[in-house]
Amino acid sequence: MRAESTGARRVAIAVLGIGLVAFVTLAVVRVPWHPYPGGRLEPPSAESVFDRSQLAAMEAYSSFARLWSRAGLVASTLVACVIGFSPLGRRLMALTRGPWWLRVVEGVVALQVIGSVATLLPAVQLRRRQLQVGLSHQAWTGFAVDRLTGLLVSVVGTSLGLLALMACARRWRRLWPAIAGVALGVLVLAGSYVYPVLVEPLSNHFTSLPQGELRSQVLALAKKQGVHIDDVLVADASRRTTTLNAYVSGFGSTRRVVLYDNLVDDVPRAETLSVVSHELGHAQHDDVLTGSLLGAVGAFTAIGLLGVIVERRRASGPRLGDPAAVPMLLALFAVASVLVLPVQNTISRQIETRADVAALETTKDAGAFVTLQRQLALSSLSDPTPASWSQFWFGSHPTSLQRIALARRLL
Repeated sequence: MRAESTGARRVAIAVLGIGLVAFVTLAVVRVPWHPYPGGRLEPPSAESVFDRSQLAAMEAYSSFARLWSRAGLVASTLVACVIGFSPLGRRLMALTRGPWWLRVVEGVVALQVIGSVATLLPAVQLRRRQLQVGLSHQAWTGFAVDRLTGLLVSVVGTSLGLLALMACARRWRRLWPAIAGVALGVLVLAGSYVYPVLVEPLSNHFTSLPQGELRSQVLALAKKQGVHIDDVLVADASRRTTTLNAYVSGFGSTRRVVLYDNLVDDVPRAETLSVVSHELGHAQHDDVLTGSLLGAVGAFTAIGLLGVIVERRRASGPRLGDPAAVPMLLALFAVASVLVLPVQNTISRQIETRADVAALETTKDAGAFVTLQRQLALSSLSDPTPASWSQFWFGSHPTSLQRIALARRLL
């Protein structure tokens, strides 16, 4: 047993080292660390872009949203740690029945439901405020359905990951970190590939952008940016939110450009095309594939770190292939997901900035871009001047003022 643990620890250290080198290499090669010329941007003052009443509304909502969203994050992480790092987790798993793989799924379901209950109050508070300020008009039944759908997707994804991890640990006592790392990396890539066609339809109904001037203009932009798209989809997002948005998901044959229906129906044409060009910029640079590759390598690296941790404490805890380890694993993953946010969001901000540059260089319409950023900020009541530490840790996009400064510099 000791020889197996020592061998597995050595493999885990190797996996961790290889994963870190691969992640850094991918980040250097694929992430645009200098997406625009001229050095650091100097954003305009918030008062020069928004009036006092708008700033007051944005600050009031964003402060409330930060409080409750982070309360939810703290609650979910704390509950996971209390259960995972105490005898409570083992007692919970002792109640499960059946073969090991069924016990793993039962444990995931129980812990995910507990986590969902722990974050219900923050989620309800956020939804109440969104209804009050007009960011949403979705009925509470729709909110409940969305919560249940999200819980189902989380249970399925988490169960698949843990089953793959534990199957490897049970079958290959020494080599499991390497084999499981590869398996989890493949699952991340596969998940990103099938997400648009298996998961997204659970939340929205999609239709093709109708034939007409807008569709012709979108296809012309795609051709100009060197992006092949078979279709442009419109999501019925307005039934749950008034926020304007568009996105690109999937890669290869599942790549799709999706516009929110309120973006198509309620926004002037020039601004809509600016959004579309931004999303086509993501497709032009294969940003979804970049994120998927980084996620896959990140999963590989995480398994290496997990191997170092669990093999060191094997004598004081359940063996990794034992279903009793499920609470501990979910607790470790919960902590890790918070700790990696700065890395994840720093990369995201760089990629989003490059897509902004692509939109500006393609449309040559800084005015529409600036008007759009102002409208996006107002429609979501986002904080134009978040604290530096908050933007560093939680900001996945540049602020609206930074994006306006970018437009003024480039054009």
